[in-house]
Amino acid sequence: MTDMTAAGPLDVPGLMSRLTLEEKAALLDGSDRWYTEPIERLGIPAVMTADGPHGLRKQSQEAALHDLRQSYPATCFPPAVSLASTWDRELVHRVGEALGDECRAEQVSILLGPGVNMKRSPLCGRNFEYYSEDPFLAGELASAFVLGVQSRGVGTSLKHFAANNQETRRRYVSAEIDERTLREIYLPAFERVVKTADPWTLMCSYNKVNGVYSAENRWLLTQVLRDEWGFRGLVMSDWDAVNIREHGVAAGLDLEMPTSFGVGARRIVDAVRAGTLAEADVDLSARRVLELVNRSLPALAPGQTFDADAHHGLARETATRCAVLLKNDAGLLPLSRSGGTVAVIGELARTPRYQGAGSSQVTPTRLDDALGALRTALAGARAVTFAPGYLVESEQPDAGLVAEAVAQASAADVVVLFLGLPPSYESEGYDRAHMDLPPAQVELLEAVAAANPELVVVLANGAAVSMPWRGAARALLEGWLLGQAGGSAVVDLLLGEANPSGKLAETLPLAYSNNPTIGSFPGEHGKVRYGEGLLIGYRWYDAHELDVAYPFGHGLSYTTFEYSDASVAVQDAGQQTCVEVSLTVTNTGTRAGREIVQVYVTDPECTVFRPEQELKGFATVNLEPGQSEQVSVTLDARAFSYWNVALGAWAIEGGEFGVRIGASSRDIRAVRTIELAGTLVEPLSPELPTAMWLDHPVAGPRIRELLAGDAKYDDYRMRRLRENPFDRVARMRGFPIPEADLARLAAEANEEVRVSGR
Repeated sequence: MTDMTAAGPLDVPGLMSRLTLEEKAALLDGSDRWYTEPIERLGIPAVMTADGPHGLRKQSQEAALHDLRQSYPATCFPPAVSLASTWDRELVHRVGEALGDECRAEQVSILLGPGVNMKRSPLCGRNFEYYSEDPFLAGELASAFVLGVQSRGVGTSLKHFAANNQETRRRYVSAEIDERTLREIYLPAFERVVKTADPWTLMCSYNKVNGVYSAENRWLLTQVLRDEWGFRGLVMSDWDAVNIREHGVAAGLDLEMPTSFGVGARRIVDAVRAGTLAEADVDLSARRVLELVNRSLPALAPGQTFDADAHHGLARETATRCAVLLKNDAGLLPLSRSGGTVAVIGELARTPRYQGAGSSQVTPTRLDDALGALRTALAGARAVTFAPGYLVESEQPDAGLVAEAVAQASAADVVVLFLGLPPSYESEGYDRAHMDLPPAQVELLEAVAAANPELVVVLANGAAVSMPWRGAARALLEGWLLGQAGGSAVVDLLLGEANPSGKLAETLPLAYSNNPTIGSFPGEHGKVRYGEGLLIGYRWYDAHELDVAYPFGHGLSYTTFEYSDASVAVQDAGQQTCVEVSLTVTNTGTRAGREIVQVYVTDPECTVFRPEQELKGFATVNLEPGQSEQVSVTLDARAFSYWNVALGAWAIEGGEFGVRIGASSRDIRAVRTIELAGTLVEPLSPELPTAMWLDHPVAGPRIRELLAGDAKYDDYRMRRLRENPFDRVARMRGFPIPEADLARLAAEANEEVRVSGR
């Protein structure tokens, strides 16, 4: 790539006036796999994008053509599946800052991430790159990530917009989703990041949404993203996601990546000259490319560096906060530093699985393994033996390896068994076939547990696994994928140098057959029907009162926490409604620890279906033994709103709401009830159901007054008529309100609502 680093800011308006149509179209195409197109005649430099998001994957020009796995060394932080379990905005921000520094050191201007697609199914092959099954949690953490990276003068690319919830047929499948489900589940994480973190770029997904490719979906890319949310940045395609280039430009897709070798630019020019594409649309996209290049100039300066040792230390700190202690019967963990033998079993203890497969694979600057870290930590204090137990990529048990592992377990005081998913089980490009661990690993676990019940299981997996075997383990640490320092971090947790504080960002079901996408994943005939609607993740398990292995938000500690003095203060102000939730958290144990307080909202009576409860706030608190601290969580109007399809807006339906404060979605410690007046009221018209008239805050009382005393239309009969259009009810013989009066009554009620601001 020619070095065209600009000495100062670009004169974007001046450059726009000098660009030819052909040059403007060229700017909308990549110049190769990673770079934008330079215009040497005008001194416009190329800027580089690179894969992320949990580490920089910068490739040489040659490697980019041949091998995804070849890249320059960079710090491999825990991926999103793990980061989400920290529930820690500040820590995720620090990781973002470190990644921004590494991008600048490599003159990379745009880091391609974070991914905020929902974990609709546990079988999605790319779940390790996404945060959560909950849009609020995903949006909060992704916002912190974006703010961290971009604080270093490096852009991010929020992805994959939208509804990229599977890998099967991802390049053409149509996600069939009703608007309310889109607005409440699959778009809010994107919306939150756009509105709070101002990402420089956004990446569209491969798939179609309701029959229209994301890359040419004007409703998504312009109406929702720009007109409603106020996005100011550039929209780029996922790699090779463009369908019809000129349609994409008209829809709001600015940059095609990687290069189309001029094909896309020629289509744009031809369409403008044929009158099928407005040159104003080309100008708009070209201006956005120039503005992106202008913002990127600081990252092009040579000679920038980062501290690899410090970043490895941050990766280790982060990994200790990611792991989730699911189970710890009789306080088996932390392990004592003195005593008898510790048997470490499982190939993953010495050959760590620390990241996912596909475009986000990072070449780490170094790599810690748990076996080596434990031997170093216990040197001279406890004996540490090892048996591999299985071959990572083998489905079939190896009798010799199992026998060796059983012998080691039998001779030890405690066993730490490392299990997990082989790299081939989960990757970008395909979905998982099932949720199970390899049969060889499960058989090994059963044999080892029979030999020694003092068993700790440590998992390494990028997505939820079924755990019918969990009763055989006395302690269970969900490690997810912990990045390059994960081996040392696991040992810190096993020995109590760090106290587990992670909480599940997704539900771990008892079995795949219990999950909400059965029968509608991954779809058929090019379509996938989101038939579960709003009910993904814990929303589904709560609605159906299903037992789970471990609930959303669950995570144990080596200490205990007590919640007290919960209170709720309400400022009921319509769209500016604010609810302040406060409580005292006390560390009632003997170790310093960190607790994550979760706040869920419930709407027990509503004219539309609403989930049993939804996460709407959370806060973290670090406490020494015996220490107490007041924790506050602020809920805004959106926390109580649903998407009213008829109004095309967020609405609070007035009435009673529940505020639940808990340590997980199924460990609720306090419940408070509040009343809200509500916000938007749907306009009345004669043909609407009678129920809407009777429930209307203005018209309802008037209708009841007019009906008072008429025995034929008492409460019982009106209850039977609630679902009938009101104009047809008015036609019934003897009905006391003439049909001719309905339009006037509706207009009066609508005007009173408008004047009152509801």
